[in-house]
Amino acid sequence: MHSVSIKNFARLPALTLHLRCQFRTHHSIGNGNIVKTVEWARYENFLQQCASLETVHAHMITTGFKAGVYLETKLLIMYTKRDKLEDARKVFDRMPERNSVSWNAMIGAYARQGDDYAGQALSLFCQMQGMDVKPDRYTLASIVTGCANTGLSAVEQGKQVHSHIITSGFCSDVVLWSALIHMYAKSGYMDYARQVFDKMPERDVVSWTSMIAGYVKCRNLEAARQVFDEMPQRNVVSWNAMIEGYAQHGLEGNALRLYVEMQRAGLRPSLPTFAGVLSACCGLAALEQGKQIHVQLIKNLFESEVMMGSALVDMYAKCGSIDNANQVFEKMPDKNVVSWTAMIDGFGKHGKVKDAMQLFEQMKESNVKPNHITFIGVLSACSHAGLVDEGWHYFNCMNRDHHIIPQEEHYACMVDLLGRAGQLDEAHEFINIMPIEPGPDVWGALLGACRIHNNVEIGKLAAEHILAGNANTAGAYVVLSNIYAASGRWDDASKVIKAMRERGISKEPGCSWVEVEKRVYPFLVGDRSHPQTEEIYAMVERLAVQMKAEGYVPNTGLVLHDVDDEQKECILSYHSEKLAIAFGLIGTTPDKVIRVVKNLRVCIDCHTATKFISKIVGREIIVRDANRFHHFKNGLCSCGDYW
Repeated sequence: MHSVSIKNFARLPALTLHLRCQFRTHHSIGNGNIVKTVEWARYENFLQQCASLETVHAHMITTGFKAGVYLETKLLIMYTKRDKLEDARKVFDRMPERNSVSWNAMIGAYARQGDDYAGQALSLFCQMQGMDVKPDRYTLASIVTGCANTGLSAVEQGKQVHSHIITSGFCSDVVLWSALIHMYAKSGYMDYARQVFDKMPERDVVSWTSMIAGYVKCRNLEAARQVFDEMPQRNVVSWNAMIEGYAQHGLEGNALRLYVEMQRAGLRPSLPTFAGVLSACCGLAALEQGKQIHVQLIKNLFESEVMMGSALVDMYAKCGSIDNANQVFEKMPDKNVVSWTAMIDGFGKHGKVKDAMQLFEQMKESNVKPNHITFIGVLSACSHAGLVDEGWHYFNCMNRDHHIIPQEEHYACMVDLLGRAGQLDEAHEFINIMPIEPGPDVWGALLGACRIHNNVEIGKLAAEHILAGNANTAGAYVVLSNIYAASGRWDDASKVIKAMRERGISKEPGCSWVEVEKRVYPFLVGDRSHPQTEEIYAMVERLAVQMKAEGYVPNTGLVLHDVDDEQKECILSYHSEKLAIAFGLIGTTPDKVIRVVKNLRVCIDCHTATKFISKIVGREIIVRDANRFHHFKNGLCSCGDYW
């Protein structure tokens, strides 16, 4: 029995002692060969302790060691745990003998990787059956996961696996049934998922949560909430699924209320929980609630996480506090492309275009590569300020310097930039020479520019292209009608609205909301549903008198109804943003900034009126509309009346 030192056997940085292995030496008379037989138990120990799997594997090959199915499977599993699937597959393919564990390890590794590898998992499953290796519950669970990750194309194969599960006597296996629910739900087959769920003899939290996630994906929030409410026991993943569902589908208030319930239930929020509620705060521009969540992030020691730092930057920027967003950004110990992009986009939407462009340059100097979303942010910033030359520079450098091929969103930004700057013919020509087919975003940008500059002919052309792709697009009808009405072509405007109504299409109503005492209050045009309606309307009328004394003249030309000027002025007075501002003045102290969000573009009259109001009351008013932020202070707006 001899003992030798194998140099460079395992190259662990902190390991200085040589790994040793025992072998027996036999001399073969005649040729002088030395046959080395290494004890496989030693190899097993090395596999578990050694950082360099390749070194151990190479030694096994060069010494001619016959590892056997157990040790080769162990090596395969170690490769898969380190996401080295190519090396794992080489081990698998060279195995002279495989057992069910070997097959399960390789199939499961592929299935877990998602779309790129799920197809290989399915292929191996078919090979396994062809070699008369009986799949067990682990094989079936992996292959169902693979079907789920492959998408709709593999659902039919998933159904066959479903049948196999039933015929193989796994009807009471909760793990397999939960995997089936996940597969059907993820692919949008909620009827199948419900059938499996209802037939389960026993349900675990995974099966309940998969049903919630499936209904959320199908936008059936009522069904998702019903399942959530019926759950006998919930974990943090269940709560997250419901909170994220609300936040993603426009029910931000429900998301925040559910988050409060979660806290009362005594569960500790996770990173996805905070991501969901911060997203909800963004949708509502609920700054005070966002600040509270920021404090909770600090208490839970999550603030230093890059994902959370980026989410906080985005939340503060979208809630109107760009200074707080910048403070969070500057304090982040680590930043990724999402962090930089959120800050660049925030600067742009708040009219701080120079800051956005400077930050873009700093991002490159920090060796962080911009992505296609970063360029949407910087191009939008140029559009908000009318910086045509700068916009061309960034657009041209996308592919030239960063190898990013422009997508429809980038072309739409350029059309918006040119159109807002009054270069409508150039914008139209730009569309005609696009290397990709212009979609609704591109034509919508041109149509919006035609509304600003009241260009009927190009506007009509843009609207026709939009409606040719989707005749149910309400926005195209409304904007075209507005262009006709602003030009005094009332008959044409009426025809457009009539065509829209005949198709059963309804216009999205203008809605504004304001945060007062940590609660968000919505208002529609002419809204009288608020308990303090009398006070609100009195405030609006008082402000109207004061504004007229300062020189304000209502822009009645914006009222697209063929009525007299007095009626038009009355309609203008009770636009949703004016009601929200009035309530903000009533419900907050004079030192507070009033923050209003509108779902549509703020109209010219409300923009002018808000400038007057900010000067009269001596308050800063921040309005976020569908395109950008407007900071009103001392009778001026940060947009410079360019929006």
